[in-house]
Amino acid sequence: MAAGSVMLSGCSVLGGASYPPAPVNAATDEYSYIIGAGDNLSIQVWRNPELSMSVPVRPDGKIAAPLVDEMIVQGKTSVQVARDVEKQLSKYVRDPVVTVIVTNFVGPYSEQIRVVGEAARPQFLAYKQKMTLLDVMIAVGGLTDFASGNSATILRTAEGNKQYSVRLKDLIKRGDVSANVDMRPGDILIIPQSLF
Repeated sequence: MAAGSVMLSGCSVLGGASYPPAPVNAATDEYSYIIGAGDNLSIQVWRNPELSMSVPVRPDGKIAAPLVDEMIVQGKTSVQVARDVEKQLSKYVRDPVVTVIVTNFVGPYSEQIRVVGEAARPQFLAYKQKMTLLDVMIAVGGLTDFASGNSATILRTAEGNKQYSVRLKDLIKRGDVSANVDMRPGDILIIPQSLF
């Protein structure tokens, strides 16, 4: 009997490492979406419809539009980009008023949520304000049959790669909402495979 309990306790933590539980509240109200490569921007120039358009953010983080050549937008907010476009257009248009709306969200790599391991569809997701672990698991289709959900961890890049334990099996299979936690931009959710 003692040998069986030692064996089970040894399997509950992979590699002997244990991490503190993830804090339930991690989101901040000050978050502003940061533009990344792959986003699509709708640029509206008031009283100048010929200058208004939708443009993709190229892999190098730049956009090009009429009268706006090779502008770096990656890593900026939509308001910052609007002011930069206004500055460029002011050479040609009197008092331009520009609004920039992000219409396709990818975000910079540093802010994407990555899900690796035994998720049904491992992938990256654009971070959204107040995103939770449950939101992430719904987006990736849940766990595989081989997942060790309660051994999963979040690697929090915003805190110098600090690692936290999360209870995915309790959250998804048992409906224990106390296991739901806030996600932060750049989090990596690691879902290991069960040992047996």
